[in-house]
Amino acid sequence: MDSETLSRRTLRFVNVAHALDHFVLLIYPTAVIAIAAQTGLGYGELIGLATGAFVAFGLCSLPMGWLADRFGRRTMLAVFFFGYGLSCLGVASATTPLSFSLWLCVLGLASAIYHPVGSTMLVTHARRLGRDLGVNGVWGNLGAASASGVTALLAATAGWRAAFVVPGLVCLTCGAAFLALVPNDGEAGGKKAGGAAAIAVSRPFALMALYALAIFAGGVTFNLTTISLPKVIDEGVGQALPLALIGSLATVVFLFGALMQLAMGRLIDRFSLPSLFVTLSVLQPLGLGLAAFSTGLPLLAGLMLAMTAIYGQVVINDAMIARYVPPAYRARAYSVRYFVGFTASGFVVPAIAVLHDRGGFALVLGIAATCGAVIWLSALGFLKLTQGGPRAALAAAE
Repeated sequence: MDSETLSRRTLRFVNVAHALDHFVLLIYPTAVIAIAAQTGLGYGELIGLATGAFVAFGLCSLPMGWLADRFGRRTMLAVFFFGYGLSCLGVASATTPLSFSLWLCVLGLASAIYHPVGSTMLVTHARRLGRDLGVNGVWGNLGAASASGVTALLAATAGWRAAFVVPGLVCLTCGAAFLALVPNDGEAGGKKAGGAAAIAVSRPFALMALYALAIFAGGVTFNLTTISLPKVIDEGVGQALPLALIGSLATVVFLFGALMQLAMGRLIDRFSLPSLFVTLSVLQPLGLGLAAFSTGLPLLAGLMLAMTAIYGQVVINDAMIARYVPPAYRARAYSVRYFVGFTASGFVVPAIAVLHDRGGFALVLGIAATCGAVIWLSALGFLKLTQGGPRAALAAAE
């Protein structure tokens, strides 16, 4: 197989995997509404059962880059597809809080594979970095966007277990197709955008500290918003709405993020990354602040604004590693990037339960808005440090 065909196929499966990664991880936050109605357990208790999944999602991101270097990225992405499929079927079979927790933990472990491995594969096979990052981001966002709507529809028509069984079978099918159609990693073929030299900077340690702070705060806002979104709409727009309509409204909110990711991918190829970072990040505290202190349509508008900034920032974060980190270190850099960002999700789930019980979603979204302000201040610092002055290679800081 020629390198061009291999790269095209690889990118397609990486995009599909990104969609499935976000889709499957967000099934439970919507399905929990139906599970609560069937079991009589409270929302706080049930959402807390997903803590293990999100802890595994964050902590296990760290070794995935190393495992990919050892066993191959194709192998690890295949493990992702099959692991996700089997864990979905496991959650569907759960009958007790303990079994829910265990299978959700396995699901989180499988989900941790995609971002460090898939992002490196994407950068390796990309022809136009910004465009391909934007398209990949849209696939991930469409997965997140459709999760609420599809889960609500399946739970309302066929029961909450079907909301896990159907995606599980899709994951298993994709895994088999991936192994059949993508024979190897294809690291050496083609002219890769990911092979470009890293941009040199003058103060790499300070930049890395600001980047890490923005990544961690972004992980908090991302997870606080995406995990609680269906319930925020349920309480803030109207509790009389049917579950299917709640899921559909959540899907509309996520779609705004998808559109921004596509636009951001185009802008990355034309404008400075630090400038784009500052411009976009200011929308997070504004949107989340509006959502925290409003109901009805203003709440939806605030969520749309925030989701636009949150998902646009994901593309910028990945592009920064591709542009500022030398190719030899990128797999490990993506592992660290997602470890820092996703570790936040481990304490976000129980935090949602505690904050919701004490102050409702006004408090949850208020905390998210504060974290959004931290991201904006970090972006301002990043912009200032990348302007002028003598430059030293970022590679020296690795």
